[in-house]
Amino acid sequence: ISAGLAARALTGREPLVFLPSPYSSEPTTGKAHVKQCEQMTLTRRQKRVCRREAGLAETLRESVRLSLLECRYQFRNERWNCSLDGRGGLLKRAFKETAFLQAVSSAALSHALAKACSSGRMERCTCDDSPGLQHREAWQWGVCGDNLKYSTKFLKRFLGQKRVSKDLRAQIDAHNINAGIRAVKSGMRTTCKCHGVSGSCAVRTCWKQLSAFHDTARLLKFRYDAAVRVLSVTNAATGETELTGPRLQGNASPRPRPTELVFLEESPSFCRPSRYSPGTAGRSCSKDTSCSSLCCGRGYNTALHLATLSCHCQVRWCCHVECQTCVREEEVYTCKEH
Repeated sequence: ISAGLAARALTGREPLVFLPSPYSSEPTTGKAHVKQCEQMTLTRRQKRVCRREAGLAETLRESVRLSLLECRYQFRNERWNCSLDGRGGLLKRAFKETAFLQAVSSAALSHALAKACSSGRMERCTCDDSPGLQHREAWQWGVCGDNLKYSTKFLKRFLGQKRVSKDLRAQIDAHNINAGIRAVKSGMRTTCKCHGVSGSCAVRTCWKQLSAFHDTARLLKFRYDAAVRVLSVTNAATGETELTGPRLQGNASPRPRPTELVFLEESPSFCRPSRYSPGTAGRSCSKDTSCSSLCCGRGYNTALHLATLSCHCQVRWCCHVECQTCVREEEVYTCKEH
């Protein structure tokens, strides 16, 4: 994913957002907000929603930032390192990598929307107000909780998710999008603080809080590593097309779990430049852990670099740290081209 490419392909066919710069500091109110909505590659209906929601453009940009940073980090030691520069062909296929992009994109947007509600950046939603918490009558919501309930409902409406079609690719896309949303939901926690004489906890202040998005992305990377290859079968009872996974010990093919990522095609090696990847030549690697796999058997080059770092640090009275600057020689390893 490049800095100008938002999480593409929540539908697997069209980019969700193209932005000139997801880190722009231009305010998102008034005409500036409308302008940003028009710059995004959205459907006509999505642009109308964006123009109506004063904080949505900023929230979309935040979701781009989250998915970009985490995708790069989670795949930093993989042959495919989340690069889509000039290689949008990957999004037209149903690889494991496409499944991760769909899941992390929907997760980032769901997370960003929930945070935008609780921070007051979205006009049509506020703090979480989910019912069903035990002894809620004794609790006071002193902190604004992350409104995941609203964000999930809004996200599905924004993406236009309807009844799943019979098209296999559409079913796979919808499954992975929902798996991303479920990953965010699994990280929702209720946090409480006690109030009362001598900490008696006569009254508790509680609120809903999302996990850091880094934790959600790490969970999705785990799901990627265990992704399930699927095919479609016709349900004899209903006549509807369903996704099914591999047969296990002669049993009927099980349906993939809602939390699992699914794919249809085996991924290419990503070793050489192609329409799906720039290849791994020139990539930095760790001699002990990643060079063997990352360099695809081509070997690696070793170079010596001088690195500067702080050293011999001492604490001075009061609250001041003094350090010297040291120079250290380090070995750097990069994958060979041939």
